[in-house]
Amino acid sequence: MPRWRLYVGGVMWVSHGMVDLMVDSAQTLLCSWEERIDKNGGNVDIKIDDDIRAYSADVISRTCFGSSYIKGKNIFLKIRELQKAVSKPNVLAEMTGLRFFPTKRNKQAWELHKQVHKLILEIVKESGEERNLLRAILLSASSSKVDLAEAENFIVDNCKSIYFAGYESTAVTAAWCLMLLGLHPEWQGKVREEVQEVCEGRPVDSQSLQKMKNLTMVIQETLRLYPAGAFVSRQALQELKFGGVHIPKGVNIYIPVSTMHLDPNLWGPDVKDFNPERFSNAQPQLHSYLPFGAGARTCLGQGFAMAELKTLISLIISKFVLKLSPHYEHSPTLKLIVEPEFGVDLTLTRVQGAHRH
Repeated sequence: MPRWRLYVGGVMWVSHGMVDLMVDSAQTLLCSWEERIDKNGGNVDIKIDDDIRAYSADVISRTCFGSSYIKGKNIFLKIRELQKAVSKPNVLAEMTGLRFFPTKRNKQAWELHKQVHKLILEIVKESGEERNLLRAILLSASSSKVDLAEAENFIVDNCKSIYFAGYESTAVTAAWCLMLLGLHPEWQGKVREEVQEVCEGRPVDSQSLQKMKNLTMVIQETLRLYPAGAFVSRQALQELKFGGVHIPKGVNIYIPVSTMHLDPNLWGPDVKDFNPERFSNAQPQLHSYLPFGAGARTCLGQGFAMAELKTLISLIISKFVLKLSPHYEHSPTLKLIVEPEFGVDLTLTRVQGAHRH
């Protein structure tokens, strides 16, 4: 299958219009938080996770599928259910093939897969001639010499990947990032000053995002400490020796990302500390930093995800002062991705002089 036509040089192309849509999608969240602050006398405790997911869902729907969040809502709900159904890692099931047996959990996952497949194809039929990522996937599928069923599977698999990677992973990373900024007011201040200096009162756009160096470092450090993907997996295409271990052809190899990201030999003795400055000069050693994978299988959507994160966080930081709420319970947990088990609770107040929506 050829690459989608919205991919340039192996990464997903982010247009000026996409950033504008990201800004538009954030307005609902910003207005909601402003109203809650006003009703609570100037500050409010908010569990931010669902609001962040709603933003991320809206961005994916509008930029990639040309549909509103309401139209795609069932897909997001089903994918969230699917994630919960298969989120508990089971190495024994992977090694023995038990995941193919009709257990209660497996049957639930299979049924959810069918429902997601059906919902995505319904949106495909409604898409018409809209110019968006879905249209590019359709053109890519139609230009290949495959039967209808294979073309449909190609479309559905790619849409599911975009929904999951662009929705869930980005939303969780945003939540971790805002938690860390609430915990580290000195970096929150640096990012806020940078946003104000770069934008000079103008709306955030694709050019201003490129100039936000401190925010980029904060996101990079967040992804080091809390990588969305817990493992990078590869299959041995031929028999080989890896680190002195004999690996037969066809065996899957799982690399725990945090093993690399928290290695003091690679990152220094402060490896467990939040220190965005470590990304200020030299790039990390090859394959020591894997938030988007590595090599030929690097995540194609990393540029889109970074733009989405920078847009949301820059807008939030320019409007609100964040503090970690006393209700927050720190408990990173693996549910396909590393997410806060009890959510992220923040105390929000207005930035002095910030314009209200």
